[in-house]
Amino acid sequence: MVEYIRHQLSNGLVVLVHRDPLTPMVVTNVVYNAGSKFDPPHMTGMAHLLEHLMFGGSKNAPNFDTPQQLAGGENNAYTNADITNYFQVLPGKNLEVALWLESDRMSFLNLDQKTFDIQKAVVLEEYNETCLNEPYGDVWHYIHHLAYKNYPYKWPTIGLTPEHIAGIGLDEVKRFYKSRYRPENAVLSIAGNVDEDKALKAVEKWFGDLKSEGESSVNLGTEPKQMEIRRKEILSMVPHPAVYMAFHIPDKVNQRFPTIDLLSDLLGLGRSCRLNEILVEEKEIFSAVDAYVNGANDMGLFIIEGKLNEGFSSKQGEQAIWEVLEEVKKEKVMPSEIEKLQNTFATAHAFSCTSSLHKAMNLAHYENLGDANLFNTEIEEYMRVHEEDLKREAKTIFRPNNASIVTYEPAKLKRVNHKFHPL
Repeated sequence: MVEYIRHQLSNGLVVLVHRDPLTPMVVTNVVYNAGSKFDPPHMTGMAHLLEHLMFGGSKNAPNFDTPQQLAGGENNAYTNADITNYFQVLPGKNLEVALWLESDRMSFLNLDQKTFDIQKAVVLEEYNETCLNEPYGDVWHYIHHLAYKNYPYKWPTIGLTPEHIAGIGLDEVKRFYKSRYRPENAVLSIAGNVDEDKALKAVEKWFGDLKSEGESSVNLGTEPKQMEIRRKEILSMVPHPAVYMAFHIPDKVNQRFPTIDLLSDLLGLGRSCRLNEILVEEKEIFSAVDAYVNGANDMGLFIIEGKLNEGFSSKQGEQAIWEVLEEVKKEKVMPSEIEKLQNTFATAHAFSCTSSLHKAMNLAHYENLGDANLFNTEIEEYMRVHEEDLKREAKTIFRPNNASIVTYEPAKLKRVNHKFHPL
C-alpha cells in the first residue's frame, strides 16, 4: 500500500504527495494530457517534438539542466500516445529547485526559432535512425495504421512521416503548448523524503499563481468496430521473416484488463510461456516470440510478435501462432500456472513500491486515468482471475476479424528501398 495525500490547487493542478523517510532523495513527476493522440493529423510528431523543446530553458531558468545538476539531480522524459511525462530525482532538501523548474517551464517556456530548428533536426534524425534505417523500424507505422481507422492512435508517437515533422512550424508548437501545458491538464506527484505539509506549501508557492488559459478540450472521436482481418505484407531489407499481430482490447482501467494482461503473460512471459515453449523450443519455427499489451488509456492493443528461423516463411509463422491461440481457447490452464502468473505480477508490483521514482510515476499515471488509488487496488483484481476468465478473453480477442497483421519477408535485391507510405 502506497499512502499519499491528494490536493488540488485552485487552478486545477492535481498534487499527490507520498512520504518515504527511508530515502534521502525526492522525485517529482509531472504528467500532461499531451500525448501524440492530440497531434494535428497533418503534423503528427508534434507532442514528441515539444517534449524535446521542454528542456530548452524557460523565462526564469534559461538553462534547465544547470540548476538541476547543481542541486545534485537528474531528469528525463518520454511521450506516448496518451501523455507526456517528466520526472526529476534529486536530494530531498532541494525539492524546491525541481518545483521551480517545472512550474517555470509549465507556463513560461522559451520557444525561440533557433532552439526550435535545432530540436526539429534532432527529431528528424531520430526518425531516420529508428524508423528508416533500423530493420523492422517502421512496423509501428503499419500496425497503428491498420488497427485504427479513425481514432488518433493511428500514427506512431514519433510521427507518421518525416514530412509531417518537417512541416511543423514554431507557431503551431506554441499553440499546442498553450492548449496542453496548463495546470488543469496536469498531475504533479512527489515521492520521497519530504514533509507532506511543507511539500504542499512549496507547490502552492511555485504553481499557485499559474493560470489555465485558453481551451484544452479536444474531441478525439471514436474508433468503429473492426469487422474484417487487416494485413500488410512487406518486402524489405530485413535479416529474417517476421510476424506482428495486433488485436483490439479495452482500455487499461476496464475491468477486463487484468485478465487480458495475465493472458499476455501466459502466452509470452518467460521461457515456459506457451508461445516460447511450443514455437521456439519444441517446433523451432521462431528464434524469438513475445506477447504483451500496450495498456493504452483508451482502446488498446494485444501484440504478438516474432522473428522466424531460417527456412520458415512469415506465412508459416502466422499459421503456427494461430494454432497456439486456438489451443489456449480449449486447453486447460492449471491452477498452479495461474498462481505463478499472479505471483509474478505481485512481485513486480511489490518491487515498484520500493522505488520512489516508480511510486511517483504510478501514482501520477493512475490519477491521470481517474484515481491514483487504482495503483493500490489493481493487485486485488489480478488475484481474482480464474481459468474461465482467461479462456473467455482468448475467445473474445483472438479472432481473425479483430486482427491486424504485418509480415516481413527479406528482400533479395539491395536496391529494394522500402519506405512507409500511409496510402
